[in-house]
Amino acid sequence: MGSPRKSTRPHARANRDRLGVDAHPAPSLDGSGQAYRLFFAMPSPTKTVLITGATQGIGRATAFAFGRAGYRVGICARTEAKVRQVVEELRKGGIEAAGAAADVGQPEPAARAAEQVIGQLGEIGVLVNNAGVLIAKPFEELSLDDWDTMMSTNVRSLYLMTRAVLPAMRRRREGAIVNVASLAGRTGFAGGTAYAASKHAVLGFSRSLMLETRKDNIRVIAICPGSVATSLLQEQPMLKSEPQRILQPDDVAATIVHAVGLPDRAMVSELDIRPTNP
Repeated sequence: MGSPRKSTRPHARANRDRLGVDAHPAPSLDGSGQAYRLFFAMPSPTKTVLITGATQGIGRATAFAFGRAGYRVGICARTEAKVRQVVEELRKGGIEAAGAAADVGQPEPAARAAEQVIGQLGEIGVLVNNAGVLIAKPFEELSLDDWDTMMSTNVRSLYLMTRAVLPAMRRRREGAIVNVASLAGRTGFAGGTAYAASKHAVLGFSRSLMLETRKDNIRVIAICPGSVATSLLQEQPMLKSEPQRILQPDDVAATIVHAVGLPDRAMVSELDIRPTNP
């Protein structure tokens, strides 16, 4: 009994150092003392994640969280210089990474971004549709351009990026698609007619796609954060918050990695994340 217990400790220590999380041996189910699992399973070394809107906020934090968990990390965002900078930072951290500059709400750039990442890192095992825009205004002040901008980035991009990676996931009969929605997708808020409508659409898309793809072992996960301390929120004069009391990007990123890392037979299809004490 003493020997198996010793063998788990270096493993726990190695994973704790690698992932930056507290890791503890799990109770053995068979009495062997050999059972060990982090809250999330370690990925295959061939797994590649592609994250949209990944140069700041939740997307950037999620890129580093997946990289620390052993994934190859592909990122995309609109600004080429920012994409290059984040890719360099990921690589400096020992993470295999690639990036593409693209407006993922447009068909050709979205397809090219996926192809570029696949060409450098291999087929995509996890897609995180995180790109999002928030313009909070009273309805009478909301322009059609404001509406179209949010619908293009927040909803149309889900269709385009999912279409780019789903056929290969179906062929392999494995994969995960994470759609970053919002608690606004369940309720609403003053000034949020367009944003809340777009996030309601994200949930409808996710729920329907989940039912279509689960038979092929593909998991679709909708993540619904509350207020997160990012520039997306801070730049909205209608929305007031205390940055130190609300969620941080790392909180959402850790939750996404945990949800994806559940055993293959288990799926959290929707998950709300709220500040503990806002």
